[in-house]
Amino acid sequence: MTDTPSEPEVLLGVDRGVATITLNRPRAINALSHAMVRTIDAALIDWAADPAVRVVLITGNGERGLCAGGDIVAIHDDAKAKPGANWPTGSATAQFWRDEYTMNARIHRYPKPVVAVMAGAVMGGGVGISAHASVRVVTDTAKVAMPEVGIGFVPDVGGTYLLARTPGEIGTHLALTTARMTAGDAIAAGFADHYVPTGDLEAFVEALHTGTVDTALSLASTAPDSTLAAHRTWIDDAYAGDDAAEIVARLRRAGIDEAVAAADAIESKSPTSVVVTLRSLRRAAAATSLEEVLDEEYRVSIASLDSPDLVEGIRAQVVDKDRQPSWRPASLDAVTAADVDRFFAPLGDAELGLASRAEPLDPTPPVREGSPA
Repeated sequence: MTDTPSEPEVLLGVDRGVATITLNRPRAINALSHAMVRTIDAALIDWAADPAVRVVLITGNGERGLCAGGDIVAIHDDAKAKPGANWPTGSATAQFWRDEYTMNARIHRYPKPVVAVMAGAVMGGGVGISAHASVRVVTDTAKVAMPEVGIGFVPDVGGTYLLARTPGEIGTHLALTTARMTAGDAIAAGFADHYVPTGDLEAFVEALHTGTVDTALSLASTAPDSTLAAHRTWIDDAYAGDDAAEIVARLRRAGIDEAVAAADAIESKSPTSVVVTLRSLRRAAAATSLEEVLDEEYRVSIASLDSPDLVEGIRAQVVDKDRQPSWRPASLDAVTAADVDRFFAPLGDAELGLASRAEPLDPTPPVREGSPA
């Protein structure tokens, strides 16, 4: 869906040393299309070598959010049709993910400061375009989430890398329940660094143009308290280990309303996605780089295209909107080790291969400006 045919889906500009990327599909909450990803990545490549650019700013048009994710209807249609003899690695969706994950890695390794403003809905692909930036600003309207297991998918765009590095088991809770983070939660979980209320955003952006990144960050405020952080005790106890069914059982035994609600939430999601996600998180925790995690997420995403739950989940949540998905298998206990193993199978010549490129996007990621040492 394009909001205004005469307007591009991504607005680019350079002013006073600040190169701006503005996502411009407000009616679709700036959901990322393949064309948008290609436009953004091409601009990032150009600006990296442009002496007129000292900082990159990522924002979204409209009041509903920075970005609600990828264009999942297009993914649904592709997965349902299974076009071509080279399915699924040769599909349009596979190429979209290949380019999107490359863009995510480029943002993470960018040689100049990348400032992302996380306002409103920041979900899935929206996390990928913002939470890997070197300067991550969250506002009072932010609702940050990785909701993939609710549509029969698995957190991607480097989401498992971020989720696996949250304090304690907060990331496991977020991934398996699809809970939304407030501004305070996002900072406590390591998805954002700085809090700038909506009323101060205009001044913050102007300060980026007239001064330095640190000058702009001087306008940041103390972040609100994190509800998630306050629940660390039962979250850490319940989500330990590698058995999703046991995690649900521990949540119910905790005897805490929030824990029981979390168990209910997990049991409403795709059982296969929940179990695969849990393994992905544990493997991501042991990875040494974002690129390594993106390579594995690509394998998992490709396998998801052949999973009945992906088509069914998107159908139920977005296409028909009946909110009544019929998962196969229907329970956590029914998901076998073989069901899970296939998601991690090597792809041979079709691997993403970010971690093994002879010439990496950049040798080391920049230090996050303004972050504590």
